Formats: sequence, C-alpha cells, structure tokens
Amino acid sequence: MTARSIDGAACGAEVEAGLTSRIAALSADGVVPHLAVVIVGDDPASQVYVAAKERACERLGIQSTRVDLSSDCTVEEVSATVSNLNSDPDVNGILVQSPLPDGMDEVSITDLIDPAKDVDGFNAANLGRLVQGDVSGLLPCTPAGVMQMLEFAGVKISGARAVVLGRSRIVGMPMALLLAQKGADATVTIAHSRTQNLAEVCREADILIAAVGRAEMVRENWVKPGAAVIDVGVNRIDDESRESGTRLAGDVHPEVAEVAGALSPVPGGVGPMTIAMLMSNTVRASELQS
Repeated sequence: MTARSIDGAACGAEVEAGLTSRIAALSADGVVPHLAVVIVGDDPASQVYVAAKERACERLGIQSTRVDLSSDCTVEEVSATVSNLNSDPDVNGILVQSPLPDGMDEVSITDLIDPAKDVDGFNAANLGRLVQGDVSGLLPCTPAGVMQMLEFAGVKISGARAVVLGRSRIVGMPMALLLAQKGADATVTIAHSRTQNLAEVCREADILIAAVGRAEMVRENWVKPGAAVIDVGVNRIDDESRESGTRLAGDVHPEVAEVAGALSPVPGGVGPMTIAMLMSNTVRASELQS
C-alpha cells in the first residue's frame, strides 16, 4: 500500500476560491478586508511565513499591513501596537507572528487582541467559544485547516477513532475539540510525551494527527494500515546531501506512506491550508464587523 497524498495546496486553493464572492460582496458594501501582521524581530522563518501571508492577501484582494518591531523592543511597545490596531476601524484582523523574543509572554499578548479581530483564533474568548461547541466564529487556523483537508480527502470522521499527538493550545487541544464536536463526531484521544504505550495508542487511530514538533517521530509501526495521517510538524534537520545542509521534515517518517491510506506531505500539506484559513478568518471577521 502507498498512501495517497492529501494536497494542502489544492485544498487551500479551493478554500480561497470560495472566498472570492464573499470578498466581492464586502467590496460592494465599501468594505475591503484588512489584515495587520505584527512581526517582532528578524526570525528568518517568521519572515518567510509573513511573506507567504502577504502574497495570499494580494491574490485575494485583501489589504495587508505589516508592522515591524525590533527584537529589542519592550512588551509595552508591542502592547501599544496591538492597542492601536484594535482601535483602528479600518483593520479587521490582527495577528502577532510567533515566535516572540525571549521574555515576552505570547499568551498575554494574544489576549490583548480584540476577539473580533483575532484571526489566529488564539484569544481566550475565541478558544472558550470553541470549548462551548460554538464554531461559527474565528477558529484556530491550523486545526480548522486540518478539518478542511480531511473533508477534501473524503476521510470519514463520524464514528472514527482519532488520535491527536500533541496537546498545545495552538494545535493539539483545539484540534481535539473540532474532531469531537457535534457534526464531526469522532472519538478522540489526546496523546503526548507522558502517554503510556504511545505507539500502541497511535496504532489504534483511524485518523492520526501528528503535532508534537519532533522530526519523523511517528514511524511505520505506529500507524494502523489504511489510516489517514495528517502531519502538522515542520522541523529543520541536518541533511548533508542538500546544498543548504538541512531539509524540512514533518513529525511523520516517510516510511509511513507504505502503511497509511492517506498522508499529508511536508511541505505542501498543512502549511498552505493554515494560510488559507487565515484568509478565511480575515474575511469572516470583516463580515461580522460589518
């Protein structure tokens, strides 16, 4: 068995195509969706991510504003920047690019963002709505993107046994909530570094979401034959065969493709979908504010 690839770029293009008419309707009412991205410091990966978000905005006709702050700025400066964007009626969506410099509490800064403009979906108010089963607002982009990918690939979720490997507030926990919500109806296990017999737990899954941040941790014998596997991990590892000396690797080892029924690639899987869902959240925020 060789797993079929779940193409995140194709799925993301489908999501973006569905936004076109909604953006046009907003424009007819005099509203141009406007996303503001705050980037603190010069982390190379952050620069790449923000550039990809800017290109997506340009494709769709969404206004994009980038606010660059130096790595030695203070928490007060970041907070003041967020406050100014909160009060700007022309800005519909705000995100503060992760990671932040050492010493800055990302959770505290995220919670400063107006929940109505929190297009990353990480503000406590938006996460709280998700806990209550309300999925009508701004959802965390990566978990929401994974749900779209599963639907795009025709993966049956209702009644399936799902295992989420990782329990972060950004991916693991909201992912579990989305899979278990009414309408999705999976039976969900959250696994992590303290889970006993971890490989056995993962091997029971019809749907396995790997979001632990450890390169190629999930091996062939961790996966149930025919399972759908979504690899959320993006890790840079040494590779002397590459001119750069490194390559990108997911949390799932390539050998899993010989066992799984469907597998998302890295790169080209969850990454494009996360950006597509950010665009979707920006449009949704604009609609709700209008």
